[in-house]
Amino acid sequence: MIETRALTKSFKRIRALQQVDLSMNENQVVSLIGPNGSGKTTLIKCILGLVRPDGGEIHINGRAIGEDFQYRSAIGYMPQIGRYPDHMKVGQLFDLLRSLRAKQGGQTDDELIAHYRLERIFDQPMRTLSGGTRQKVSAAVAFLFDPKIYILDEPTAGLDPLSSEILKEKIRKIREHQRLVVITSHILSDLDDLTTHILYLQDGRVHYQASMEELRSFTGEQKFGKAIASIMQQSNR
Repeated sequence: MIETRALTKSFKRIRALQQVDLSMNENQVVSLIGPNGSGKTTLIKCILGLVRPDGGEIHINGRAIGEDFQYRSAIGYMPQIGRYPDHMKVGQLFDLLRSLRAKQGGQTDDELIAHYRLERIFDQPMRTLSGGTRQKVSAAVAFLFDPKIYILDEPTAGLDPLSSEILKEKIRKIREHQRLVVITSHILSDLDDLTTHILYLQDGRVHYQASMEELRSFTGEQKFGKAIASIMQQSNR
């Protein structure tokens, strides 16, 4: 579903991405892991078309993205911090998004709106929401149009335990329907029972890409956090 070939990006003297080759497919939950400054955010922004790479190719569903950004309609994106117009009401946000997508047809997925009971706050302006409630809105937006690909950046940050479990259960459910989910998170315990594959970046390079079974076999660790710590130690040698 997502493939990159020799992807490179530099910001002045900083090499954010260096010859990144990767492949992520349907029915996978890929945890994108790496220390700060490893290139995770740059990679996501390149995939979303928010940053133009210096070289290489990005293919979404077998097609090079080029200058045609229509492919983004197949991606549900949940940013780490959702930014919305302060005076827009929550209900107006969902009405606006639905109207923008109306011509494309298809059904919407309102399950998270229902589970998070967001209808109760449809009349509240976005500026009045707490960080956790804003995160719930961002999650509902990412899943709203039932895309084939989900990119979730620190999705459980700020969520209470129940809301976090609701989101994780949603991720488990959609993975079974030929979807690809890419997650970045520093809360490795949240990824332990979700992840099917790992992509570990360091210094703008792919240092390790494998399934969870391969990761556990390679490191001898069963817990996700300990297995990642082992990979980090080996990458720093």
